[in-house]
Amino acid sequence: MNASLPDVAAETAPIRLLIAAPRGFCAGVDRAIEIVERAIDRYGAPVYVRHEIVHNRFVVDGLKAKGAIFVEELDQVPDGAPVVFSAHGVPKDVPQDATARGLDWLDATCPLVSKVHRQAERQVEAGRHILFVGHKGHPEVIGTMGQVPAGTITLVETVEDVAKLPFGPEEPLAFLTQTTLSVDDTAEIVAALRAKFPQMVGPKAEDICYATSNRQEAVKAIAGDCDLLLVIGAPNSSNSLRLVEVAERMGTRAKLIQRANEIDPEWLDGVNTLGLTAGASAPEVLVREVVQKIGELRSVSEETVTTTEEKMVFKLPRQLTD
Repeated sequence: MNASLPDVAAETAPIRLLIAAPRGFCAGVDRAIEIVERAIDRYGAPVYVRHEIVHNRFVVDGLKAKGAIFVEELDQVPDGAPVVFSAHGVPKDVPQDATARGLDWLDATCPLVSKVHRQAERQVEAGRHILFVGHKGHPEVIGTMGQVPAGTITLVETVEDVAKLPFGPEEPLAFLTQTTLSVDDTAEIVAALRAKFPQMVGPKAEDICYATSNRQEAVKAIAGDCDLLLVIGAPNSSNSLRLVEVAERMGTRAKLIQRANEIDPEWLDGVNTLGLTAGASAPEVLVREVVQKIGELRSVSEETVTTTEEKMVFKLPRQLTD
């Protein structure tokens, strides 16, 4: 019976599989996972992690198996236990509370998110009110807005939100953005903000991180040739959801999946060219798992389309390198 799978694949029309590059893990995710693994090695299990270290169930389950315990709030961490803060960043009061309790804590916040945190502090110190472009409820947004006093930052989610902002032409304003947004959508919102508030200042460099931008550009490079694009990522992963949107905006059908077993064979009906990518929290092993699954359903001609090379590496916290 096992020999039937290749026979079935051979009898169906071959599928051209375009795999986007860059895809999958970024430097911030690599760093965050390594922080948890090294913390377990250093302190012994269990090590507590506040919020999912990155938004990927496969990664989280793998770290649980090694001795990580994931909690949503600091008060769920026992006294004396080590705790790691997730890659998305946390409000300023979280490490303050951890220090007050005498907890050993490690900050796995992506350095590019930390950069936005420092920008927020500087703009408030300069007397400006911050207009923060992001998605309500996302951990990164909660963390960034928690860096500055209440009333000094306003969330902007859409172009429509811009029209409702109550600020006048003389009010000192600045804008910042979440790092995992749609490049195109964010450009539209920022343009609307600049048109309404010419006095508004912004960051010297783009807040949307290199990995988010690169993965969106890679999708744009293949989506036009695809009948269907599969994005490997979690439903609560902002950067993965944006990849689906990028493909759909180009008129290409796209589906978000977490694992290969979610693929419905009927999706491939009439598909001659299939695109595949992975969000920044999805490991390459899940990409290969999907490729294998497609190969069981159809004979596959696999191509990688590379739009740029990524060489970014972030340093680990000093506590783990001493």
